[in-house]
Amino acid sequence: MSAIQRIRQGAAAALVVASLGACAGNQLGNILGSVLGGGAQGGGAQSGQLSGTIRGVDTRSQQIAIQQSNGQTVPVYYDNQTQVVYQNQNYSPTALESGDRVTARVQANGNNYYTDYVQVDQSVTGNGTGSSSNVQMLQGTVRQVDRRNGLFTMDINNYTTVTVTLPYNVSNADLNRFNMLRSGDVVRFYGTYLNASQIQLRQFY
Repeated sequence: MSAIQRIRQGAAAALVVASLGACAGNQLGNILGSVLGGGAQGGGAQSGQLSGTIRGVDTRSQQIAIQQSNGQTVPVYYDNQTQVVYQNQNYSPTALESGDRVTARVQANGNNYYTDYVQVDQSVTGNGTGSSSNVQMLQGTVRQVDRRNGLFTMDINNYTTVTVTLPYNVSNADLNRFNMLRSGDVVRFYGTYLNASQIQLRQFY
């Protein structure tokens, strides 16, 4: 009898695990369907569009937090291949600001989301509502210029290397100045620190 009981208990445990797995699979499918606009059932990668408001950019883990209209905030991974486009200009994902309205092309695999393209529908700074606090006068030597993503790296105080990104509402004069930058140039500008190694340009001077 004890052997039969063990067999029955084992079968019951296996049934419970299978049921939990099925529930988890259905729940994940429902989440993906909700985020990506439906149709995300079953295994494999799913793709779609995600629209919402930027709530933050984590440059360390390379994640963008996008809040949907229903209040759900979705973390989306990006990498150096991710394009951010605003008014036909390319920018780095680090140029995204809290409050920007975006539509991202998203791929889902498991419970992770990744975007290779983000369209900025409405810029918080482009509307003149962005914060101008903590603007500093900065100076450094240009190391590299990435015109595709609208950024450059430079050395400050001869030992600290930072990345400077262009804002969405960059003026024509500043854009022309950026396009003329070369490695070794000394630049002076007003900027805002996004973190210890990222600065957003406000204006060249």
